[in-house]
Amino acid sequence: MRFIARMLGVAGIAFMLSCMAPIATAKEVTFGYVAAGMQFPFNVAVVKGFQSAAKAAGVKTIILDGKTSVERQGNAIDDLIAQKVDGIAVLPIDGLVAQGWVDRATARNIPFVSVATEIGDPQKRPIRDVYPGATALVSSDEIHTGFNSGDISAKLLPHGRTAKIAILEGAPGMPQNWQRTKGFKEGLEKAGAKYEIVASQPTDLTPEQGQSVCQNIITAHPDVDLIYNQADDLVIGCAKAVREAGSHAKLVGWGGSRLGISAIKAGEVDGTVCVQPEKMGELAFKALYSKVTNPNSQKAQFVEVDTPEITKANVSSCVPQW
Repeated sequence: MRFIARMLGVAGIAFMLSCMAPIATAKEVTFGYVAAGMQFPFNVAVVKGFQSAAKAAGVKTIILDGKTSVERQGNAIDDLIAQKVDGIAVLPIDGLVAQGWVDRATARNIPFVSVATEIGDPQKRPIRDVYPGATALVSSDEIHTGFNSGDISAKLLPHGRTAKIAILEGAPGMPQNWQRTKGFKEGLEKAGAKYEIVASQPTDLTPEQGQSVCQNIITAHPDVDLIYNQADDLVIGCAKAVREAGSHAKLVGWGGSRLGISAIKAGEVDGTVCVQPEKMGELAFKALYSKVTNPNSQKAQFVEVDTPEITKANVSSCVPQW
């Protein structure tokens, strides 16, 4: 009887220890995410995808807003490092400055994932050659998105003469500006289009400035044949300027936003590329989580998000995420 009691006592202790073990060893995982600017729907959608994936995995998130300030983003990164988060993801405003952020984080064994922006000098580093310290870059290939826009545009240009094209870029200094423009020209040239760029201007990526800049372009070049807007928010404002001026300019955007897709369905915009920012956020989380749960997993991965061409003929294939 005493033997049985002793066995029951041992079993009871073992049972209690087994129950306590997970509590004693479990660690709450926390990831930080730093947005470029939450006033832009694209950034909001990336955060939504990141948070949704984190919630499904039981991971806590700290979301900070850079508010379009490189300095503010840098301070946010330092705050997250000081809080000893388990991983950091960011949509950097400046990929060159972000090198220092990666180095500071990884020096403290904190995995770092970049979203949509290359780390380092994109003029010297092909997009698939990810900065060695980074866990991953989750992005579309912006030269390729530009190529797709050029391919759409080539079908819209007049034949038998040199077409006049204008370009509305993103914010000044964004590497995506020259990347999309480079790909755009390559797409036009591969299609055999004859063209000249009569205007090219950076913007603040808002519909209001899209309208204002396009008004100025149409005034200076009333015979412009096509305007390539490097964001759907821009093309919405540009479409209004084209309608008000009675211009026949064709319009191509970037992004596959709800407003952009609606404008294509209404015949106000001729084409765009379908980008999925929620998917980017989800994949950024998965890249971080994979590194935290398997520290020996591959580093410096390029995780590509596809960006198919969208026109009225296949507009239903792009389900907007922003």
